[in-house]
Amino acid sequence: MLTNALLILGVLVVGVLVYAAFSEDTFRVERHVVIDRPAREIFPLLEDFRQWRLWSPWEDLDPALARVYAGADRGAGAEYAWEGNSKAGKGRMVITRADTPTHLTIDLSFEKPFKAENNAAFDLEPEGSGTRVTWALYGPLPYLSKVMSTFVSMDRLIGRDFERGLQKLKHAAEAPGSGVVSDPLPSPMHPEYSAGTRPQHSG
Repeated sequence: MLTNALLILGVLVVGVLVYAAFSEDTFRVERHVVIDRPAREIFPLLEDFRQWRLWSPWEDLDPALARVYAGADRGAGAEYAWEGNSKAGKGRMVITRADTPTHLTIDLSFEKPFKAENNAAFDLEPEGSGTRVTWALYGPLPYLSKVMSTFVSMDRLIGRDFERGLQKLKHAAEAPGSGVVSDPLPSPMHPEYSAGTRPQHSG
């Protein structure tokens, strides 16, 4: 019985490894939402990383999340680095293309809890009286990730976060009196204070 069980297990393991070897070397996760606002009112929430606190599904994973903004205030050249607990991880984003108010491309570098280089894109298109916002993440799929994806696909792993984030984006854009974050913030070339604290002002 034990020999048969080990044999079956071995066959399953080999099957998974072979399947992973011949599966796609890239991935793409995509979700969309229709927001009852024109694109010009939604785009500022995307092209300015400070505004991501209003809707990003990962911003609430660590109350003490450390954020650093650099480069341009918004649009192409804007940079955002973060570091937090084991759930939030550590990484950096750079906006490489901004076609106001229809398209945004972002380079992502993850350092923790795993290393990866991916890209994200936002596309805004008119739909009815509102705007269809499509959020996509795509990039290479290393062999180990392909093995893992045989059990939990990237679409399932990330898709739920995208859906939650897009619903929060919809709420932020459609809420009465909605607008960008207006709290005082430091210069984009300096680290932002951790959540829950405020910079001290002299005088």
